[in-house]
Amino acid sequence: MPDPATLDLAQMILGALSGALVGFTLGLVGGGGSILAVPLMIYLVGVPQPHVAIGTAALAVAANAAVGLANHARAGNVRWPCGLTFAGAGIFGAFAGSTLGKNLDGDRLLFLFALLMVVIAVLMLHRRGQAGDPAVRISRENAPRLLGYGIGSGAFSGFFGIGGGFLIVPGIVAATGMPMINAVGTSLVAVTAFGLTTAANYAWSGLVDWQLAALFIAGGVLGSWLGLKGAQRLSARTGGLTTLFALLVLGVAAYMLYHGFEQAFR
Repeated sequence: MPDPATLDLAQMILGALSGALVGFTLGLVGGGGSILAVPLMIYLVGVPQPHVAIGTAALAVAANAAVGLANHARAGNVRWPCGLTFAGAGIFGAFAGSTLGKNLDGDRLLFLFALLMVVIAVLMLHRRGQAGDPAVRISRENAPRLLGYGIGSGAFSGFFGIGGGFLIVPGIVAATGMPMINAVGTSLVAVTAFGLTTAANYAWSGLVDWQLAALFIAGGVLGSWLGLKGAQRLSARTGGLTTLFALLVLGVAAYMLYHGFEQAFR
């Protein structure tokens, strides 16, 4: 693991700005934290080891997600019973997935991650325009789906070292049919839980840069507040938040596939 003291001033500034972008994305669409944080740490800040970038991103995103969760909760966007059920099931999957992910080649892990992002984006574009039920409650019908999607999302989240918002939001929408603005707010319960679980597992192996994580978290506080404001405006447009969510995933996936193919299969 690189010595955190080797971060120069430019890297520290870039780390804080990257954290602001990550926090903004989490507040806006409930996902994209680690999907953005990992590439930013590797390609912009200059973290040389993919596993360190993944572990550090998981910690930073969990903290930023907690800030975003507080903002969305104050706005009334969080459906706590659904979120806690989803997160409770997913923690077990996140621990198992992160244990497996640490033992896979880091470059190949990032490439597989990008392929998964493409699939998620296509599925979300297919669902755009569906209004959903803002008064949804946990029930005998949706509880099993919440548990199943929670375990699956947690496993993928831990395996790829991400908070999992880009998996959790579609999972919550599919399980409950709630509107995107509520799914975004509710997803942050699970993003926080999954990120902390994954970060703890990576930290146990010494794969977290604590200084960089602190810079990301500091920048993310402002970003998450701005993201919430953007989400509230976009949610008023039918399909607007879902479309933005999917296009953001596709854009980052394309970038990662372009830069990661040669390194993953050389």
